[in-house]
Amino acid sequence: MNFDEVLDRIGGFGRFQKTLYVWICLPQIFLAFHMLVSVFTGAVPPHLCRSAWPTGDGGGSRLGFNFSIAPGESCTSFQDSSLSQLNHSPPITEHLSTSNGCMGGWEFSKEVFLSTIVTEWDLVCENATLNNIGSSIYMFGLLVGAVLFGALADKYGRRMIILIGLAIQAIFGVGVAFAPNFYIYVLLRFVVGMTISAVIMNAFVLGTEWTGPKKRMLAGVITDYFFGFGYILLAGVAYLIRDWRKLQLAISAPGFLFLFYIWVLPKSARWLMANNKHEEAVDLIHKAALINGKPLVDGDIELCQSPKNSEKLQDLRKYTVIDLVRTPKMRKQSLILFYLWFVNVLVYYGLSLNISDFGMNIYLTQMIFGLVEMPARTITLFTLNRSRRISQLAFLAVGGLACLLTIFIPDDLSVVRTVLAMVGKFGITASLSIVYIYSAEVFPTVIRQNGIGMGSMCARAGGVIAPIIYLLRNISRHAPMVVFGLCPLVGAALTMFLPETAHKPLPDTIEDVEHTGVSTTAGNSQHALYEECPKQNPDVIL
Repeated sequence: MNFDEVLDRIGGFGRFQKTLYVWICLPQIFLAFHMLVSVFTGAVPPHLCRSAWPTGDGGGSRLGFNFSIAPGESCTSFQDSSLSQLNHSPPITEHLSTSNGCMGGWEFSKEVFLSTIVTEWDLVCENATLNNIGSSIYMFGLLVGAVLFGALADKYGRRMIILIGLAIQAIFGVGVAFAPNFYIYVLLRFVVGMTISAVIMNAFVLGTEWTGPKKRMLAGVITDYFFGFGYILLAGVAYLIRDWRKLQLAISAPGFLFLFYIWVLPKSARWLMANNKHEEAVDLIHKAALINGKPLVDGDIELCQSPKNSEKLQDLRKYTVIDLVRTPKMRKQSLILFYLWFVNVLVYYGLSLNISDFGMNIYLTQMIFGLVEMPARTITLFTLNRSRRISQLAFLAVGGLACLLTIFIPDDLSVVRTVLAMVGKFGITASLSIVYIYSAEVFPTVIRQNGIGMGSMCARAGGVIAPIIYLLRNISRHAPMVVFGLCPLVGAALTMFLPETAHKPLPDTIEDVEHTGVSTTAGNSQHALYEECPKQNPDVIL
């Protein structure tokens, strides 16, 4: 019998699998912390130049300066007001900075944040771009980690890479809290980003490889919910800890508690089989069966790889990523799907990492954006059964229109602007959940893994570019939201050129796509997709 039949025999989602998902889901909370903590540690408080203050004065508030000046405006405001009024006074020398034309450094409001990387290293005005570039480098770490640890996991196993990833994440995460300068900070964050991909990707794969086909979709959604819970919980942790170093330490140090995973996290029996370690795989299967209350006796199971699967593997070796764009119809569909992956992650992180722009309390906004994750991911379970194409199109349109509408809202209506941004986040989160399933149904079997892999790479490219988009504020304060609004609308229009795949058989070959789009493969349920592509998951790209 094949491995899925074995799982049905011992219980596809019994006590063993449920316990495994507890171990898999707990790190998701901390992954969300690391992904989104820069919202708080990289925040830019209102600030003014201290160069012209009288010696001995303790701060701008004593001079009556108004820290409500927007951060982006202070680069000119200190030249127009404070310097012109106080140019007779010698500069304070306790915080020298020769950058940005402000010799005495900057004074930052401590009304919301006691300290951030911006206040510590004066990442404002001409140096403000360093903050965005640092976020992009962190996102690039996710891309590098996915490629590196994905290959290592195939060689050394899921469990080993998860344990290594969690250990490196804790060590380097704590190291970030003690970074002596911005460049070391960025380097350490880059390594943390690599470990995010190592853990989230292999934890999902380990879970799906132990879960029966009928429960894989549900199991995947459970991990998404824990990521959303971490999204919400971060708002509370950051509210209580306003110093960036202490906050970074608070989200990283608990990672050392995962040391006990050495004793509780099982290996993947499916991976052991694929690497000819059948005896160890059988021992694990017997252990899982016993925990599930369905004990096996010797001879109950006989693991084998079916000839059909062997033939399929031989066929897959004949195809490369070039086949995704070699023929006209396949090329059109591939390029559209690659764009959809790119734009979904671009807007998702564009909104998630810049919530301070919407004018409301940053902690409340973070919590609301986290709460939106739950219904957004849940609603797709119902809409997908009706239409993949319309679901993808509709949620992209909702996300894009909501982002565009924010540019027409006056500054004094911050609540309305935040609500619109929340609707945009809802649409993009739902769309991101759909694009994986939709892509897996559009790509034919022979190049499905290549297609999903290239889509994931495009998605990570979107994550790298998302922080850079906010540099467009130097041109216009509304430019980033215009980009985040127009890009999904273009994606919604392009979706109309994709085929409807709901309740239709999966294409097996490129010829199926080019000529008829119909395959002899029976069924295309979401469960079948999780069975065929167990290594892919939307959260792998977060």
